[in-house]
Amino acid sequence: MNLALVIGNATSTVKHRSMNGWRLLIVQPLTANGGDDGEPLLAIDSLGAPIGGQVIITSDGKEVSQVMGTKATPVRWMVMGQPDGQ
Repeated sequence: MNLALVIGNATSTVKHRSMNGWRLLIVQPLTANGGDDGEPLLAIDSLGAPIGGQVIITSDGKEVSQVMGTKATPVRWMVMGQPDGQ
């Protein structure tokens, strides 16, 4: 699990069928003191996280597959929560 900042959303006209209906966010992983930690990532979101808000993301393949209901998906990152106060 990582803390990340939502910096935008993405739109795709062509995508893997397992991603249909999922909102795509561009998130910036954060360090413990709030600095950038690497490059921005693409994550699926079902929580409605706002741009500028912090989220908790995971790359746990088993968890992502379970939430999406399929093992055949190219999705690596998923929003799994929002910190208190977000």
